[in-house]
Amino acid sequence: MQNLVVFSGAGMSAESGIQTFRDHDGLWENYNIEDVATPEAWARNPQLVQDFYNQRRKHILDAQPNLAHQLIAQLQQYYHVNVITQNIDDLHERAGNDNVLHLHGNILLAKSSGPNAEYSTEFYPIQGWELNLEKDHCPAGYPLRPHVVWFGEAVPTYVEAQDTVQHTDIFIVIGSSLEVYPVAGLIHEIPQHCQAYYIDPKAHQQSMPAQYQLIAKTATEGMQQVFSMLTT
Repeated sequence: MQNLVVFSGAGMSAESGIQTFRDHDGLWENYNIEDVATPEAWARNPQLVQDFYNQRRKHILDAQPNLAHQLIAQLQQYYHVNVITQNIDDLHERAGNDNVLHLHGNILLAKSSGPNAEYSTEFYPIQGWELNLEKDHCPAGYPLRPHVVWFGEAVPTYVEAQDTVQHTDIFIVIGSSLEVYPVAGLIHEIPQHCQAYYIDPKAHQQSMPAQYQLIAKTATEGMQQVFSMLTT
């Protein structure tokens, strides 16, 4: 069975109603990155940061996987599928995808805010949508923070993602602006024999390697096209 890797970004979840960060009226137009998505923001005003991610979590729990998520899950009948996602939601898992690697964390999990928090490997499931700064602490006594990779923090799963991409036969990039590094560099890691697709409404505005077939469609429309190509 061939290996197939999907690399998904915010455009993947946008059709489930989850607000993206960089598009027009995206989250970063309504918040300053420095106020809610950096270690310094947590040190300065942890309650503001906690409230921001509590609202994101509540929204994500109310959302549902879309057709693109579901089609990727169905590809597991034909290929060994790994999903590498920049998204902090769990929509791939809820759609039935078995192998999902979160590059930027999973908002439904919490971790200690203590020293070296960015490298933590101990995660705690969050009951419901809300983390309480005063009540929710790790065993060492530090308040729990969202399991989210903030700007300026390391991406601990990147090496694993690199290895996965380097051994794939089919690579689908979907809904990613490819503006966030180092993870955007994964598009250059695929082997020479790999079939590669880039699905995004603005696909032709990207400078992509010649190996990629560009599909200027939404996540659901593009995934329907690729699914048909790969299963017939």
